[in-house]
Amino acid sequence: MSRARIRLAIAVFASALAIGTPPAAAHAAPTGRSTTATTTASTPAGRYHPQAETIRQIPLQGAVNVRDLGGYPTWTGGRVRQGLVYRSDALGKLTPADVTALSGLGLGKVVDFRIPMELQYDGADRLPAGLTATSRPVSDLGLYATLLGAISSGDPATQERMLGGGRAEANMRDIYRTFVTGPENRAQFATTLREIADAKQGPLLYHCTSGKDRTGWMSYALLRALAVPESTATSDYLASNTFRAAYDAQLRAGLKQSGRMQNPDLLIPLQEVRQDYLDAATAQMDADYGGFYGYLTDGLGLDLRTLAKLQDKLVR
Repeated sequence: MSRARIRLAIAVFASALAIGTPPAAAHAAPTGRSTTATTTASTPAGRYHPQAETIRQIPLQGAVNVRDLGGYPTWTGGRVRQGLVYRSDALGKLTPADVTALSGLGLGKVVDFRIPMELQYDGADRLPAGLTATSRPVSDLGLYATLLGAISSGDPATQERMLGGGRAEANMRDIYRTFVTGPENRAQFATTLREIADAKQGPLLYHCTSGKDRTGWMSYALLRALAVPESTATSDYLASNTFRAAYDAQLRAGLKQSGRMQNPDLLIPLQEVRQDYLDAATAQMDADYGGFYGYLTDGLGLDLRTLAKLQDKLVR
């Protein structure tokens, strides 16, 4: 790594990442093999409105939240390269056609943030021949077990007691804080970022169950580390609501029709991503590390050489 590149990393991260949200460079989004969708931003009413950037979705039948993280402009005037990093929901329900489509991405590694219980109930990933997912569990503070228990009880009062009255939202905020406070969680994210930065590592995909919380935080951190404006990284995070809306609504309808949940809307805070969930993590980050740059260097243990390698590999 050249001294010039390291000096660039110092300038980028010590100023931009520590300060906040510099303006995005104005570029037209390039076209790619995947479909595009408009990014979204939250409002106090919880609705989402189009913004200028586009998201490159990989359309599959067995997974609804698969995306190429490339294409975003950086405030330094560059653009994140496409075809190198992908984010997704679980891949255990892929069809044969989906697996064929996935093989076309040329993936060199798949990282699975799910805990063992999720793997047990939802199944292992279906991947192209020769590719095996690397298990790298990030804690959900027992939320998956709580969710299974609430649904399997079939009792409206029990479900209300477990998920109602703001308890589901509070659980989500607690989970997001542990992305920052949990040493094992930080280690999993840091290892993944180091692998992404490795010039010898081919295209990499990471995922959890819904591809929105653990995967969402990982993507937010990566994009900001690449000097993508905070507002753009946030829009990418919030876009999971757009991609997952129909699937999640169908799930709620099925639970009500089957009689397992009288009020399946109790699940909405668990199915959605929300600005205040992300804010819980970033507030914890500010409290523990003084900001995003401190989280990268002190919290995740990434040195300037690694941050420079990320820039060199992923930003053109």
